Amino acid sequence: MTAFDQMRRNRDVLFFILNAAGWSVWGFAQHLSFFLYVMDNPYGITNIVTACAGFVLTSLLRYVCRWLWRQRPLIMVSGALSAAYVATLPMRAAINWAQQDIIAPDIVFDHWYDYFFMRVLATMPILLSWMGLYFGFHFYEANQRERETALRATALAQSAQLKMLRYQLNPHFLFNTLNAISTLVLDQRNSVANTVVTRLADFLRYTLDQDPMKTVTLTQEMTALNLYLEIEIMRFGTRLQVDIDTDPAAGTVAVPSLLLQPLIENAIKYAVSPREEGGKIRIAARLLGNDVVITIDDDGPGVVDTARIDSGRGVGLRNTRERLNVMYGNRAKVELSHAAPGLRITLQFPQYP
Repeated sequence: MTAFDQMRRNRDVLFFILNAAGWSVWGFAQHLSFFLYVMDNPYGITNIVTACAGFVLTSLLRYVCRWLWRQRPLIMVSGALSAAYVATLPMRAAINWAQQDIIAPDIVFDHWYDYFFMRVLATMPILLSWMGLYFGFHFYEANQRERETALRATALAQSAQLKMLRYQLNPHFLFNTLNAISTLVLDQRNSVANTVVTRLADFLRYTLDQDPMKTVTLTQEMTALNLYLEIEIMRFGTRLQVDIDTDPAAGTVAVPSLLLQPLIENAIKYAVSPREEGGKIRIAARLLGNDVVITIDDDGPGVVDTARIDSGRGVGLRNTRERLNVMYGNRAKVELSHAAPGLRITLQFPQYP
């Protein structure tokens, strides 16, 4: 930790340094203004006395301001005015002493209100300005703390939602895969079933190793998708054909982990599995300006009403849409359209969250 960081953490040290610097600048500015207009500044000693008195008094006034900060606005304002007046009295006495005893011994203050009213009111705005800066700084700090608290709460809520959505996929995928393994065993395709179990273990190990809150590159996402596709190809054999076309420039784009797997699972379930001849799935990714666009096409029968797809394909499509919405808001799009033949799902979202 640097000396500056340590100073920031020690608020007492930071206050005294800033307070001394502020009064020094004020004293220098006063002296310079007299010098520019009068050329011969007999009041230089008064400026020094005023700055020193201001530093001492505001160092004490700080504790009053701390108490006032916790009060209701009416008490804060009336208390600040009263405290400024009381603190100005000794400051004005120090100024009067400097003017009368050092600069002009012949000055005579004829009336009591010269001490307690007129001259005090003339000096009081200096301390009122100081208190305004003090309260303004604390208001800014309080506002920043509230903003940071709100941001942390939003981030925690987003984190919890993303984890829930990611973990929602695992039992859904696991159920479908175990059901497929059971079918292979019943068909006495034991060697294939054993290989699928091995691939399933590799895929689950990958999912457990990935932090649901972290993104992966599109290249890593495709590698994980291939683990899943190996399982499905063993199930369907030549009935399942997959074509992947990824723009190399899009390979480094960060995407949510396991984003595509549920969509491919849906395509297999609705476009490949019901048909005896099977089907083909094409996955393409490219950059479009500052966005990445991923399309998933199948050559299945397709549907007329795309609203039915939203409800029919359930968890996978809804999960994908919600995950992208949490991470990118309205900057992300999930669109369904008719292919020729089949169905196209288009994902578009920014390269950077």
